[in-house]
Amino acid sequence: MNEEVHKAYEVIKEGGIILYPTETVWGIGCDATNPEAVAKIYALKQREETKSMIVLMNGEKMIYNVFKDIPEVAWQILDLSEKPTTLILDNPRNIAPNLIAPDKTLGMRIIKEPFCYKLLERMKKPLVSTSANISGMPTPVNFKEISPEIIKGVDYVVNLQQEKMTGKPSAIIKLTADSQVKVIRK
Repeated sequence: MNEEVHKAYEVIKEGGIILYPTETVWGIGCDATNPEAVAKIYALKQREETKSMIVLMNGEKMIYNVFKDIPEVAWQILDLSEKPTTLILDNPRNIAPNLIAPDKTLGMRIIKEPFCYKLLERMKKPLVSTSANISGMPTPVNFKEISPEIIKGVDYVVNLQQEKMTGKPSAIIKLTADSQVKVIRK
């Protein structure tokens, strides 16, 4: 695994995009602070830049670097969640502008899956995570279902967990600064 973390990190550091396993589904990712790399993912997925993508983080320090004001309910949701949960929060900073949604929000998920966690430790920056499919197509449930177009379009394919069936996409909960909570996906 350490070798795969090193290879993925080297690609990301140079502005490349990777195809990698998460604790939910296979993802396409890059350095979330690099707008050119983010643009490559939008182009590969044939996705409008107004449909923002999420970022993975590995702990509080990274979260506070991107979000200044985090509602208390966010910590409660993260503590109580039994499955991977993405929180959409207001006013991100220190992030590629083309990742920020038109309503000035960004989705983030704290990751515990070992490969992603180690990669984030090495990067010291958030990692973009979006499902490994062309926009509008079904989300692949395993590596074999990922289209050749996606595989050829990335700069590196992580050679881990390619036989494993993936889980379901994460739950998505939107929290606003005025403490409104809206469940987007259960």
